[in-house]
Amino acid sequence: MTELRQEPGTPAPSPPRGSRPTFVFCCLALAGLVFAMLQSLITPAIPVIADALDTPTADIGWLVTAYLLAAAIATPVAGRLGDIFGRRRVLLIVLSLLICGTLIAALSDSLAVLLVGRAVQGCGGAVLPLAFGIVRDELPPERVGFAIGLLSSLLGSGAALGSVLAGPIVDHLSWHWLFWIPLLLLLLAAAGIVYGVPHSTSRTPSTVHWTGAILLSTGLGCLLLALSKGGGWGWESKTTLGLSGGAVIAFTAWAMAERRAREPLVDTRMLVRRGVWTTNTVGIAFGIVTFGSSLLIPLLLQLPVDTGYGLGRSVSESGLYLLPATIAMIVFAPISGALHRHFGAKWLLVLGTGMALSGFAWLALAHATTWHMLTGVCLMGIGIGLASSAMTNALLTAVSPAQSSAATSLNTLARTIGGSIGTAALTAVLASDTTAGVPAETGFTYGFGICAAALTVALISAIALPADRPRAN
Repeated sequence: MTELRQEPGTPAPSPPRGSRPTFVFCCLALAGLVFAMLQSLITPAIPVIADALDTPTADIGWLVTAYLLAAAIATPVAGRLGDIFGRRRVLLIVLSLLICGTLIAALSDSLAVLLVGRAVQGCGGAVLPLAFGIVRDELPPERVGFAIGLLSSLLGSGAALGSVLAGPIVDHLSWHWLFWIPLLLLLLAAAGIVYGVPHSTSRTPSTVHWTGAILLSTGLGCLLLALSKGGGWGWESKTTLGLSGGAVIAFTAWAMAERRAREPLVDTRMLVRRGVWTTNTVGIAFGIVTFGSSLLIPLLLQLPVDTGYGLGRSVSESGLYLLPATIAMIVFAPISGALHRHFGAKWLLVLGTGMALSGFAWLALAHATTWHMLTGVCLMGIGIGLASSAMTNALLTAVSPAQSSAATSLNTLARTIGGSIGTAALTAVLASDTTAGVPAETGFTYGFGICAAALTVALISAIALPADRPRAN
């Protein structure tokens, strides 16, 4: 079906079938929630899957790497395609890939097939950036901030919810249901989007700069492989150094190609705006702490009590400790979005980042009891909820509507890169001091300290944001 083009300066035509903002938002939120859950849903079940497939745990780690690589490569490209060809159309293509990948994973009985499924799933990485653009286009201006706040919370709360649900699903069903359940939800979301989301009218007639897309994808692939696998290969190994060098060369060539292109994949002038580079710096930091919390907190909770610092909880119980953070993100992100219309994004981002920083600083100093852990988790959840919404709103305030999906795709990519950096750094810290394979307490102290340091950088970047009063969306 052909989508209508909107000439600059002409009023947007009435959406076909009539736009129902609440229904549109619910469908987009469900799709975004499932994608975010799939990032972390598999992680607690890796030992179970390794045993079921008779595969070394080190090889199973490729399930996470393949997903992150595909998401990192597909997200900026799909975001730009959404700005050019219409966000609804590209969202449905992305969702179709996510559904196909989830079906392949659910039916898999070998590591190779499961890896293919996870890679195809990762191609759905642009779900939330495209959803941000659709929300900005279709919802009344007075509801945009609140809706973006709630959608923004899904990156963190969905990942935390995946960690919570993984244990009970594996305990009472099987690891295949880690994919069957999301598949059913994705089909429901896709049907709702087909039925209820109007055709996109906000489009930028352009062509795709494929040279830039290939160079960017090459650089991201080399960078994330080096970060994800450098610890196993050795940080000074030829493979790790070669991939790192390849990333530098590819990114340099990409920047040069984008500057010369008439219609670049990414407008490099946009990247150097103060409202853009600061929010992307914050995004990297929050990627580090989001993945860091899902690694450090459950592991510390599951260590035996006789270590002197572990709390001896089961996989399912440790997941429940992240539930307060999930609830806090879901509650405070839309509150932050609603307050954006009155106070602007800058100081909400500063407040949220400061609260998350206090949570990780607390955990670095005190993590010996249940109430210590819950205090840190709650502070972390409130802070991430406030900041994730403010981050997206600050970014959308800094760019034009035609750049919405591209800009938010790059911010999502920044969080993915931050997650890879955090996973690599924190894994190395935990592995640096072990006894019989059990990390020492100092590893957790330093790990929480690294997260606090990353958030300190984020706080400085948030303060550097230009003062904003929200404009009409």
